[in-house]
Amino acid sequence: MLSEVFERFVEKSPISVMVRASLERVLGADRLDLWFERTAQKQYTRDLMFSSIYDMMNPVVFGVQPSVRAAYQAQRDDIGTSLVSVYNKLNNLETHTAAELVRYSAREFAPIIAHMNGERTPWLEGYRIKIVDGNCIEASEHRIKELREAKGRALPGKSLVVYEPAQGLVTDVFPCENGHAQERSLFGALLKTVEAGDLWIEDRNFCTRAFLCDIDHRGAFFIAREHLGLKFEILEALRECGRTETGSVAQQRVKVVDEQGHEHIFRRVRIKLKQATRDGATIVHMLTNLPRRVSGKQVADL
Repeated sequence: MLSEVFERFVEKSPISVMVRASLERVLGADRLDLWFERTAQKQYTRDLMFSSIYDMMNPVVFGVQPSVRAAYQAQRDDIGTSLVSVYNKLNNLETHTAAELVRYSAREFAPIIAHMNGERTPWLEGYRIKIVDGNCIEASEHRIKELREAKGRALPGKSLVVYEPAQGLVTDVFPCENGHAQERSLFGALLKTVEAGDLWIEDRNFCTRAFLCDIDHRGAFFIAREHLGLKFEILEALRECGRTETGSVAQQRVKVVDEQGHEHIFRRVRIKLKQATRDGATIVHMLTNLPRRVSGKQVADL
């Protein structure tokens, strides 16, 4: 039976109760430890449970605690192992495990959001929009003093992160421990997740011939800011097609030939900005393979 105090919370603050219940269902200790046992490839549990590490790291990630050490000190009795054991556990967590935790939580939360009618109005009806961007994992500020200003110090890792605005969730991540690696080295893994009907929105670093043509080949769609290194043939002059809040829009057809010699006809959309970007640009070009029924203005807005 539910206690009288809990019933009062249900009556007075149902949203907070539902959120707490949802978080407990997906990220409770039992669920997390079972998930870890199924997911980890090399690491195993001896004395320190994965759920304990997860709970300890939460206040660090959200800025409640300034460091792992401080979070450990606050939860030492609950963790029950030494600080050295905690660092050993963290140091040996696989990037595979970290990525799968993001995917697992997204898979679990998406149907809950849908059931509660929490999905947002689609930005473009009929398409599953995914925003992808690179993320440089921040270096620790607790590096030993002698190395803090050293230019040759090890770089932090890189990752590609996928965000779906309909659910408001980060649904995928592709981490890389090599801080010297280029984001483009992760494109192969990302492309394996592309499905027909997806609409990928991305910055200029993703605007490569291979990446765009591969998305097109898979029956998916993209809007990418143009990279100067992309080679294409202009098929027609720019035609004005409306205005947005940020400027006037024009578009033209262009042709890109992939490595196999196949031709891909894309649209090149230009926005002549009312105000320059922080880099001083007054004109922005984008490429898209969306059908013509999606206007150049809609592409610019997206």
